[in-house]
Amino acid sequence: MIPTDEILRREWAGFRRVGRLIAMAVAALAVVALGLLHTSADHTSCDGPCPPEPTGPGGALVDDRFSFLHRDLGADGGITVRLTSMKGTITYPPPDHDRIVPGLVPWAKAGIIIKDGVRPGSTYAALMVTGSHGVRMQYDYRHDIAGSRDGVPGAGAAPRWLRLTRSGDTVSGHESADGTTWSEVGTVRLPGLPETAQVGLFATSPGDLTLRRTGLGGAKEEVRWTQAGGTFDSVALRGAASGGWTDTGVGERNRSDWEKYHLASGAVEKNGTITVTGAGDIGPSGAEDGARPVESALGGLAVALLVILVVAVRFATTGPPAGAPGGGPVTRDRLAAKAAVVGAVTFTTALLALAVVVPAGAAILKDNGIPVVEVSAATGVRVVVGTAVALALASVVALALGSLLRRAWLAIVAAVLLIVVPYVVTSVPLLPDALAQWLLRVTPAAGFATRQTLVEYAQVVAHYAPSTGYFPLPWWAGLAVLCAYAATLLGLALRRLPRGDGARPSSRA
Repeated sequence: MIPTDEILRREWAGFRRVGRLIAMAVAALAVVALGLLHTSADHTSCDGPCPPEPTGPGGALVDDRFSFLHRDLGADGGITVRLTSMKGTITYPPPDHDRIVPGLVPWAKAGIIIKDGVRPGSTYAALMVTGSHGVRMQYDYRHDIAGSRDGVPGAGAAPRWLRLTRSGDTVSGHESADGTTWSEVGTVRLPGLPETAQVGLFATSPGDLTLRRTGLGGAKEEVRWTQAGGTFDSVALRGAASGGWTDTGVGERNRSDWEKYHLASGAVEKNGTITVTGAGDIGPSGAEDGARPVESALGGLAVALLVILVVAVRFATTGPPAGAPGGGPVTRDRLAAKAAVVGAVTFTTALLALAVVVPAGAAILKDNGIPVVEVSAATGVRVVVGTAVALALASVVALALGSLLRRAWLAIVAAVLLIVVPYVVTSVPLLPDALAQWLLRVTPAAGFATRQTLVEYAQVVAHYAPSTGYFPLPWWAGLAVLCAYAATLLGLALRRLPRGDGARPSSRA
């Protein structure tokens, strides 16, 4: 019986053909060169230096644009208001702008807020009524707490009382139908909230997402500009500075044609009521806002995947004659060793290429003025290592197909249809979203969910589809699907082979 380490050495010697080594080098170069070429071609331009994108307390990119009627608030105090009505406007996108309709998008917001000044990205807690998601308490951009579904907006809807109170860096939100009986929505802590913060009324409205059909049923995103306003009365302050209000646009305001020529965003006081009108959003920012995820640098992955699959199939179906290194009949031990060799070589090659292109691509995008969605060090490692693992498992799938089908061309076609085609066609807006998501659940291409860093937020309307970088499965579940394919196909291939030294010669393509 030949020892396992000797079998591995023989298969490694058999793999080390010049053509295979060149092919693996080409795969690595494709990942690096195409990735860097793609990021280098991505630029932004501004009238003068581009202003930095706002970042939240955790350093991540955020949206922070709204109308704010405010005054100073001390370390202990709060605000109580009654929101009596909400109204809004929705315009159609370019090129026609052919319809302007009244209405509120689901995440239009009007309410009260306590914030560390008026700098975009500073810490805050807000209590609001939304277009169709009821009362919510949101804080520090990523966090959302649901309140009741009752009250404003809509014709004949009941007003809603809102209250925010502050004690140091702790903020509590309460709501009421009558201003007498109150229920808590949430209590949150805002580390670093200064002794003097800003408190007041706000309104904002994110763009309304519409989808335009393309390809074979795919969809591309278009965003309609929207505006929302809330009317308040019974405003009561505790612990706030005396004097008048200050009307501030946090972030950009009154630059759209609608705001310039029809209804400016801002605050108007009249007959004991205050109406605040605004456009924008307060929340997490991502690819749908023009930022790029770090996986934008993986444009060469499909080419590398194709090369790797061909190499793995050829390694399974062709080889040197008996007596030469790596030659002789293929047994279960030898096929297992082949799988270990091709998986290890693919993983090492991919790891080196990915470790170069991911950080370098992000650096190039930033130098070109493109904001990059920040990720933690652990997430960055997961993208690099996880994607290398996915490529290694894909190579094992291809090797197993080569052993099962015995014909190189047939196995290559099967591997491409099973892995490359689903990966490529779902990365562009070609297929209906439901079909693209199905393909990335049931095919080995699901394993490339390891490359996703974008996060879905329930309080942000976006096109959460494969064509925009969102896989239907979490990274670990997608990798489990790919693992299941590799284990199943390799197991079937091993079962049809004889054991050990008594093996009969296998068929060759």
